[in-house]
Amino acid sequence: MLEVGTKAPDFSLQDQNGKIHTLAEYAGKKVVLYFYPKDNTPGCTKQACGFSERYPQFMEKGAVVLGVSKDSVASHKKFEEKYNLGFTLLADPELNAIKAYDAWQEKKNYGKISMGVVRTTYLIDENGIIVKSFDKVKAAENPEQMLGELS
Repeated sequence: MLEVGTKAPDFSLQDQNGKIHTLAEYAGKKVVLYFYPKDNTPGCTKQACGFSERYPQFMEKGAVVLGVSKDSVASHKKFEEKYNLGFTLLADPELNAIKAYDAWQEKKNYGKISMGVVRTTYLIDENGIIVKSFDKVKAAENPEQMLGELS
């Protein structure tokens, strides 16, 4: 986990429409940056739909939501269209941001150890400073939890 109070690493990633996004372009806004394992899986779908349903409330509080996984731009586009997601998904197949934000870790699944994306969420303030960080996030509860953190 990156430490609260430190500058959030910048990134340059494509969204589901192929547009490049950097953290720097969100200066002046709060950013909920969440890392998730895979498009169209049950937990990730619950989390994404939860953020999408609450997105107007995030915007009212001056925040944007950015979801990051190692899936491709095309995969993100299908995921967005299938669930009518109303926020930005960023593709990080090279794991640049995923590793910079310490979301690429050893995971155990049925006794097998492998490397993968650990569900992690950061709240970054208007100046690019990490103000909250959560690892081992519960997918279904995370959107409501993050909305509460903005209050």
